Amino acid sequence: MTLGIDEAGRGCLVGSLFVAGVVCGGKTALEFLEMGLKDSKKLNPKKRFFLENKIKTHDEVGFFVVKKSAEAIDHLGLGVCLKLAIEEIVENGCSLANEIKIDGNTAFGLDKRYPNIQTIIKGDETIAQIAMASVLAKAAKDREMLELHALFKEYGWDKNCGYGTKQHIEAIIKLGATPFHRHSFTLKNRS
Repeated sequence: MTLGIDEAGRGCLVGSLFVAGVVCGGKTALEFLEMGLKDSKKLNPKKRFFLENKIKTHDEVGFFVVKKSAEAIDHLGLGVCLKLAIEEIVENGCSLANEIKIDGNTAFGLDKRYPNIQTIIKGDETIAQIAMASVLAKAAKDREMLELHALFKEYGWDKNCGYGTKQHIEAIIKLGATPFHRHSFTLKNRS
């Protein structure tokens, strides 16, 4: 059994960071690949939400989703929040898996305690369990941003998901930051 871990919302200017872990065997992972599973950024929202439901309701899949709020990110820092979320997932999921694969290039020192951790750059493109975790994290982030968009339509969060697009940055300059923006982000001089 493999536990795959990925995040969504790391580079956003607004909202939470979501980190997800999915544990399943190779046969189950293959089922999801046959359903069209791939890196969540390459899926349209409809397919992402479809796969999210399939992952969460599959009898042979265990999953964890951890949310770190904008306030936590501002208070602790993005890196600390990411480490704490990954640590929570590893501690809850390690008994279910004989290998742990994290998307990216750092295990935040957790590989000292858990020697079966492996980091894989672009793991969401090559490891099905990481791609499944990517789907859960991105679907949670998308859902949050759609809810926030209903409150602040001018920022275009239904389209940009909180990332620093031209429309989003122009709205911040014109209207200011909302209570949901991360205060730890900075806008570079864009003259």
